[in-house]
Amino acid sequence: MKLPRVILASASPRRAELLQQLGFKFEVIPGKAEEIAPAYLSPHEVCEVNAHRKARVVARANPDALVIGADTIVCLGKKLFGKPRNQADARRTLEALAGKTHHVITGVCLMELAARREKLFAVNTMVAFRPLTAAEIRDYIKTVHTLDKAGAYAIQERGEMIVEKITGSYSNVVGLPMERLGEELRGWPNG
Repeated sequence: MKLPRVILASASPRRAELLQQLGFKFEVIPGKAEEIAPAYLSPHEVCEVNAHRKARVVARANPDALVIGADTIVCLGKKLFGKPRNQADARRTLEALAGKTHHVITGVCLMELAARREKLFAVNTMVAFRPLTAAEIRDYIKTVHTLDKAGAYAIQERGEMIVEKITGSYSNVVGLPMERLGEELRGWPNG
């Protein structure tokens, strides 16, 4: 399979590590686009729109490349949790998620601008948190850098401290739904 030049439009080292597992050569050029979350969009749509915005910024400068944009959010009911603003916000987020099952949704946009090709999809994984005490939340925040992670946690970094069970794609919770992304890349036109 021969893909065009591939660019990951994300600064996330976790996403880069996941994409490496597929064995594709790629570059990293972060897609600096403001993330939006209008109330009239569903959580899936919010992720897809933001993944599209990130991919488009990079694709405009690299129209012959296949650009991969991604956006991950955590949602509990209708409440969306992005990256916490500070430690107090991280604590409040973990308190809200403790003892409950929430959704982790990652939107992915594949964009090859010059060829006028685009694919947009979102993958949902359910994550059940253990009930957590204030001390357990404090310990987790001390152990894991929570400020650059949607929902103030990283399943791959001491997830056993807080996560009871996941239903769906583990890699989706890390930041890229590898099963679906691999399938889409393998079937990419001219691939």
